[in-house]
Amino acid sequence: MTLAPPSIAAVEKYSPAYESLVTASAAAPEWLKAVRQQAWATYSELGIPVKRRGNELWKYTNLQPLAAEDFRHGLTGEVSVDQLKAVGPWDDAWNTLVVVDGKFNTELSNLHGTNGLVAGSLADAISTGTGDIESQIATLAGREEYAFTALNTAFLDDGAYVAIERDTVLEEPVQVVFVTSSLSESRVNYPRLLVDAGENSSVVLIETHLNLAEESQFSTPVVEMFAHAGSSIRHYRVQMENEKSFHLGTTRIRQLDDSNFTSTSFAVGASIARNDIHTLLDAPGASCTLHGLYMTNGEQQQDQEISTTHAKPHCTSDQFYKGILSGKSHAVFSGKVVVMRDAQKSDATQKDLNLLLSRGVEIDAKPSLEIYADDVTAAHGATAGHVDRETLYYLESRGVDQEAAKAILVRGFAEEILNEFEPKSLHDFVEKVTDERIPALLAESDTLGTA
Repeated sequence: MTLAPPSIAAVEKYSPAYESLVTASAAAPEWLKAVRQQAWATYSELGIPVKRRGNELWKYTNLQPLAAEDFRHGLTGEVSVDQLKAVGPWDDAWNTLVVVDGKFNTELSNLHGTNGLVAGSLADAISTGTGDIESQIATLAGREEYAFTALNTAFLDDGAYVAIERDTVLEEPVQVVFVTSSLSESRVNYPRLLVDAGENSSVVLIETHLNLAEESQFSTPVVEMFAHAGSSIRHYRVQMENEKSFHLGTTRIRQLDDSNFTSTSFAVGASIARNDIHTLLDAPGASCTLHGLYMTNGEQQQDQEISTTHAKPHCTSDQFYKGILSGKSHAVFSGKVVVMRDAQKSDATQKDLNLLLSRGVEIDAKPSLEIYADDVTAAHGATAGHVDRETLYYLESRGVDQEAAKAILVRGFAEEILNEFEPKSLHDFVEKVTDERIPALLAESDTLGTA
């Protein structure tokens, strides 16, 4: 018997669930049916990208373990607010939307009826034709042939919808929590978020991914954001999967005149995780800042696929990521900035710094610039290194014991990014998780202060 290649087998695994969705949603809008059908055709052609040779996007990431697993569809478990507060950031003052196993949960969500904010179930927004949803959904995260974006879109059914009306400045953050419940079955979820920030609006948006399960899970989040002229989106992304799971996320942003998008991510957990974010600066004066901190230990892998396209003149972008690696873990930073021919007076910077705590870790850093304009300011770079003996000795000579000194140095490396999480409840949460994670990182370290 000849076995099908893993990518084709992966398509066959998802096919019955897709056919069931098609049957169950016969009353869905025709445009949505067409979007799903095109996405399924794309995924059927691509499958899970297990071939790494000649595949630059997945050159350093082995997805064979994901392709080999079987995940169930359509299961929704019970989650309580107390569980969410115990494992993730929470503040009762925030407008919070909760999506459990891919389904919007009204009872867990905490919405205050804030003027100028339209927020709720994505399924409801689709069925009622809210705003510009038909012309927006799957347009930013659908232009490229990307397997996991296509898989999510083929199963597009529910999620969260956030719209900020023009000239609205929201005083409190909006949090969207995507949580995998504690059901014992291994499942696949398709988190989806659409954000529409109207002209001259301002919002602090917290995107949180939590996992209450102990078994292996598969999450393929897709987020699309539209930043209209003069708008400001301050975005935070927190990824907290369990260490057996797979999290392969896609975020796409289109920015218009003088809009500002600032994003800071915090990523721990997962067997293999990827944060794939692309910002399109599509009108003069747009600016974006993409920063993040990732921490890995054991045999975990964290990928940061970070890209910005300067399509119009007088735009600015900044990419800055930090990684802390221990054990036999692996991280990939692929940073890309493209400056198109007409994007004169562009200003772009890019940097990735990694602290390697063990000899067994691996970091693959690929910063790159593609510049087709003449009048541009741009810089990029990446470094990876250890903490040397002299730096450790400096602290020990001042009465700090060795283990405490090591923790201080690791914490100090992370501090710059942690301080960007400005909402107090969120800042307290990421600090707490970092402090709890440092002992595990140090337990597998064999390079701190050795050279």
